[in-house]
Amino acid sequence: MKRSALLAAVLLLAGTALPARAADAPPALPSGDFAVTGATIAVGDGSAPIPGGTLVVRGGRIVAAGKSVAVPAGIPVIDGTGKWVTPGLVTAMTDLGLVDVGAVDESNDSYAGTARFSAGLDVSVAIDPDAPPVAISRASGITRAGVAPLAANAIFAGQGAVIDLAANGPGMVKSRAFQVVELGERGAELAGGSRVAAQALLRNALREARELAQRKPGKAADGDAPGQPTDALLTRADAAALIPVVTGKQPLFVHVERAADIRGVLALGREFPALRLVIVGAGEGWRVAGEIAQAKVPVLASALADLPNTFETLAVTQSNVGRMTAAGVKVALGGFYENDQPRYAPQFAGNLVGLSRLPGATGLSWGQALAAITSIPADILGEGAVFGSLKPGLAADIVIWDGDPLEVASAPVTIYVAGSLQSLVNHQSRLRQRYRRSTEGALPKAYE
Repeated sequence: MKRSALLAAVLLLAGTALPARAADAPPALPSGDFAVTGATIAVGDGSAPIPGGTLVVRGGRIVAAGKSVAVPAGIPVIDGTGKWVTPGLVTAMTDLGLVDVGAVDESNDSYAGTARFSAGLDVSVAIDPDAPPVAISRASGITRAGVAPLAANAIFAGQGAVIDLAANGPGMVKSRAFQVVELGERGAELAGGSRVAAQALLRNALREARELAQRKPGKAADGDAPGQPTDALLTRADAAALIPVVTGKQPLFVHVERAADIRGVLALGREFPALRLVIVGAGEGWRVAGEIAQAKVPVLASALADLPNTFETLAVTQSNVGRMTAAGVKVALGGFYENDQPRYAPQFAGNLVGLSRLPGATGLSWGQALAAITSIPADILGEGAVFGSLKPGLAADIVIWDGDPLEVASAPVTIYVAGSLQSLVNHQSRLRQRYRRSTEGALPKAYE
């Protein structure tokens, strides 16, 4: 890496240090088996928070959470008086583990601009659990994430993965968890200049994958040698990567914003009925919310988009998420890239709660907003039976907060992943500690 690029990376990380809110190191608290009493419990299933509740964990899994919960004899008890307890936050569509500093190409594995493959790309092989943004996100309450590639040289970006953010933990929950395709304006650009071309490429790719899936092993098509037919547009690796998509074993995350493009995605589901579609973006989703709900297609949407910066987002509104939810669409907050970092998820959810109090606007209830960053993204990632809420039997991904987690003044004080206590130390907290009370001569020479 060039010296200038390395310096830029160091300065960028130093310039974004967190304020002194959360504790740097976990206190001497139990792992595995424990209970939290006297706290405000938020299950994460859309219900309202429960004041004075109790949470019981055994073997790293949730046993019970609620108002009238008995604490088994002999297990350690954490006093949660004045605290809030929520599931660990789940963010879908992030670049966690793929990027150290986005401005430094050498540290960025989120896209492959000159690769010979597209759908066949698998981000799981490049995810680095030691990348600084992972620990920063964990200290902010993020315990699980969907890591997705960005489309760079074709409409297909590749296969995303689901990870946990446990320090020194297993990390990888599921590789090749979903496929990402770019339509709309960006897809048109990548396909040759129009949405017509993007739609043709997508449908042709799905048909090629379907034909490859139906072909018997070792048998050629039309007398060709084993492999892809001579007129195929996809490489065999890309076509093979799309077989789980066309057979319904792997969700297809489709990025579109315009109402007309959303209708095009829903029509795609009618042509390929096995597809498990997820719409990403949906800036104009409120305009076709009834159609999305009828098709039972979930959405990963931005919470705060309200200023159109492209022709495909002319009808964006902050009420978008609220209106789609009111119409019966399963909506989670997603698309946490670059400036919209995963740690801002509680703030975005809180803004939607505040929006519900404005005349003429449509936001979310407190319970709905928390679900949009916990259980709903977990469901969309296909892991709702594993994590995402405080329901009995699920992994004990738990965050204890010093106040209402959807208020910007609140912060995590204790975090568990699968019942294992996590450190809150990260690169930014170490920088804060180093420079908060520096004595004369302690700073590097560059600061003199």
